[in-house]
Amino acid sequence: MQSPTDIKDITRPARELCDALALIGTATASSELSLMGIRDPQIRGPLPLKYGRSVAGPALTLQCMPKREDLYGSNEYDNPELQLHRHVLYPAQAGDMVVVDARGDMASGIFGEMMLTFLAGRGGAGIVVDGCIRDSAKAKELDLGIWVRGVTPNYHAQTGLIPFAVNVPVACGGVLVMPGDIIVADDDGVIVVPVALAAEVIARSSEHAEWEEFARFRLSQGGDLRKYYPLTEGVQDEYVAWRNAQPAD
Repeated sequence: MQSPTDIKDITRPARELCDALALIGTATASSELSLMGIRDPQIRGPLPLKYGRSVAGPALTLQCMPKREDLYGSNEYDNPELQLHRHVLYPAQAGDMVVVDARGDMASGIFGEMMLTFLAGRGGAGIVVDGCIRDSAKAKELDLGIWVRGVTPNYHAQTGLIPFAVNVPVACGGVLVMPGDIIVADDDGVIVVPVALAAEVIARSSEHAEWEEFARFRLSQGGDLRKYYPLTEGVQDEYVAWRNAQPAD
């Protein structure tokens, strides 16, 4: 189990990259990543505890492992500074996302109201847990995005799981997450955007969004789905004319 003194902070990407990806959303960004060779960036399992948020930010990671009592026999309040689920929150900055590999465990509440209140107070954008939280009614009231598999009354190490390491590579929902990767989360779920690919994803997504706006307009008028989604060569001139007629920003 990692010592708190060995924990390192993450390298954060430019905030404008995260803001742009939050506006783009998971569906478009996932599609573009697949065309760029990242076959499946979705973190499967966690769903929104409350809907209506679209956020993106760098990942602070927490790795959990099966409990072994000789390494971790504490209850919830014993030696709190040795409990690593606290230490993933300490370096949180505005816009950060906390990502937890909780092994899909449905019995351990990794965070509760107090921990999540601290993260919200630090300006964190949200959490993604491949497992559960507790105090869900209070958690819903926080200004914080929350994506989880479920909820439980149990505290983080009450059953068969312990926090093991912070800001290390984790497998969350079957996807590799590196500390500092950009996590994009909205009502459709959660994806991982490697920082090195973020600018290209944004550029591709902007073009994608533009032709989709044109396609949506034509389809709303009863246009032929076979011609307008995706755009075919036969309507390219029509699309260019529409695009040129749009008011400048």
